[in-house]
Amino acid sequence: MRAPYGLNILDNCLTCPVREEHLFCNLSIHAGQRLNEIKSTAVYPKGAMLFIEGQQPRGVFVLCAGKAKLSTSSREGKTIITKLSESGDVLGLNSVISNRPYEVTAEMMEPGQANFIPRESLLQFLKEHGEVALRVAEQLSRNYYTAYEEIRTLGLATSPSEKFAKLLLSWSPKAANGEGAQVKLTLTHEEIAEIIGTTRETVSRLFSEFKRKQLLQLKGSTLIIRNRPGLEKIVQS
Repeated sequence: MRAPYGLNILDNCLTCPVREEHLFCNLSIHAGQRLNEIKSTAVYPKGAMLFIEGQQPRGVFVLCAGKAKLSTSSREGKTIITKLSESGDVLGLNSVISNRPYEVTAEMMEPGQANFIPRESLLQFLKEHGEVALRVAEQLSRNYYTAYEEIRTLGLATSPSEKFAKLLLSWSPKAANGEGAQVKLTLTHEEIAEIIGTTRETVSRLFSEFKRKQLLQLKGSTLIIRNRPGLEKIVQS
């Protein structure tokens, strides 16, 4: 089914053409049928808020298409992006399971589709399907270790250069140890600053500095990692 923004609506999890090994993908036939019954599908424009930090957990959003950014803010208004979510990610899971307010704000970075599952329906679904409950437990464990690594990156990195180098390395394919790894850059300098906990001006300076040192190259919206070992040296130092 065609929808606004040129998207193809994926309204049946059992016949989804992009089924992969995500949390609510490739379920058993019975579990997949039940999931279809309890979820509702919607298309969201860029900038749409799926939920807001501090809001009581209404349910989870399964991102089927598009990207979303998860962010948290201080009382002073400083914002940090904690994660960039892509297709297959389940947003709001920690809060729904613990019945605590959403710890982040989820905002669409581009037009996309998400399936919403109300909290009570999800909890009953997990009671009925033990294999899905096990997957959720594994995902929550992965979320914990991801958060731990983010704290290490922000808390132990000694300089904005090190944080920026770590971010670039996380974007580039691990197998691309030589030159020329390419990344589609969809973030603004402001958003990159919110990821590594610095200012937009610092990010602009770092881009100029890394380009001058031939660590990276920009061609339009394409970021080219020219010297991965050089980035790794910055991190190790």
